[in-house]
Amino acid sequence: MSIESALKKDGIKVLEKLDTLKVNSIAKNIADKMSSTFSHYGLDRENLFVKLCRLNMYYAEMEEGMAEANYFYKNSTIYFNKNIAYEDLEEFAVHECIHYLQEVKDKKNTLIRMGLCDYTEFKVYGLALNEAAVQLMSSKIIGIPYETVKYFDIDFSTSSPSYYPIECCLVEQLAYLVGEDLLFKSTLFSNEDFKKKFSELTSTKTFITIEKSLDNILDKEEKIVKLNNKILSIDDRNKKVDNIINKINELKQEITITFLRTQNLIISSYFDAELKRISNKVQIEMFRKKLYNFRDYIGTTEGYTFFDDYYIETIAALNHKANVIENGGMETAINIRINKQENVLMILLRKIKDLLLGKSGEKQED
Repeated sequence: MSIESALKKDGIKVLEKLDTLKVNSIAKNIADKMSSTFSHYGLDRENLFVKLCRLNMYYAEMEEGMAEANYFYKNSTIYFNKNIAYEDLEEFAVHECIHYLQEVKDKKNTLIRMGLCDYTEFKVYGLALNEAAVQLMSSKIIGIPYETVKYFDIDFSTSSPSYYPIECCLVEQLAYLVGEDLLFKSTLFSNEDFKKKFSELTSTKTFITIEKSLDNILDKEEKIVKLNNKILSIDDRNKKVDNIINKINELKQEITITFLRTQNLIISSYFDAELKRISNKVQIEMFRKKLYNFRDYIGTTEGYTFFDDYYIETIAALNHKANVIENGGMETAINIRINKQENVLMILLRKIKDLLLGKSGEKQED
């Protein structure tokens, strides 16, 4: 397929090329901010600038609902929506520039890997995981503050309120558990370190399930965009429009269900495994703090109780394990029910405190 045909298929109509001075300005500013933000990654500012200057950049017409900027690897070009103000191009370029830096091609110029995403002959794996990780990096480079948002009836706090927010919420949970640095290094340098570490802490099967769930969410979001565009092309409301709206609502419900199931899997798979590995008092307190602080990263819906229920039962089990460790590995007559009652009270007090103080929308520091 030719580049023109591929662009047309993606709903991109090229309009005009950005002048060299603007491209160089974007490249310089992003190289400066990126090397400063990730100074411990060994990034060379000048080398970054030289690489990013090689990019072509164009204004283009894009379909409603598409990303405001799109990197096309076949010709190393970034296409910007024509509606983006000239002075705002740099902000939208950050995400696409990271894509350019992370791509791995074979000798035939075929894309085989982009960050956390594997491109095979028949299927792409980890696209949503990579998009979310790149967006989290972009938000950090740009300096976007956290805010509380609501999508698909899910309330959560995010530094990416406008782009891949649902996916970013789940990937940020993974980053909190495994380490943000490891996530970003694997994203930028296109390696398996993050995948291997999370699989080691949980299981390979769990990682693959989460990866597929993220791709599933992204796929459904794209379907919703296409259906919304279809509605816009119909002049009068009719039964066909009603059917499309019903389909959109079904997809939204499926996204919500997939999100919650994935979140619950992340919680249980990681903390269940960590609980088994605890062998001393220091690890007990670290586990307690990490589980408690995880509440700042979750998305909630009306009636969602999984995390609080899991917290109560897991802290009860943790207290029991602490008792065993304190007694030299010997079981004692610990009353699990009392521990559960104590934890119920603690969660109730915490909820009351949240209601009184209000949510700040910021992540709690470790």
